[in-house]
Amino acid sequence: CTLQHGQQLRGQVEALLRKLGFDVRLPQDSHICCGSAGTYSILQPELSQRLRAKKLTNLLSSSLSNSQAKPPACIVSGNIGCLAHLQSGTELPVRHWIELVDQMLR
Repeated sequence: CTLQHGQQLRGQVEALLRKLGFDVRLPQDSHICCGSAGTYSILQPELSQRLRAKKLTNLLSSSLSNSQAKPPACIVSGNIGCLAHLQSGTELPVRHWIELVDQMLR
């Protein structure tokens, strides 16, 4: 959310991660909120949880739509609110994209 809506950097981090060798797959409706948006998850918890469930479903189904595709190793975001919110709904690791870059530099 921070990258695509706040900073208008949609696609730049994805391109960087691809250049580093990561298999980046965007989900259907990738521009739609995960339900965290500021205090949204606190003020609208039911709607927030429904949005999170839909986002997680889209994230997982986008990676499995190709019969040759492997399940994702993790979900990546650039927004701390999204990271925490998504992680509370899945066992799959949710990481900040800069963690992946750090991993490549080691």
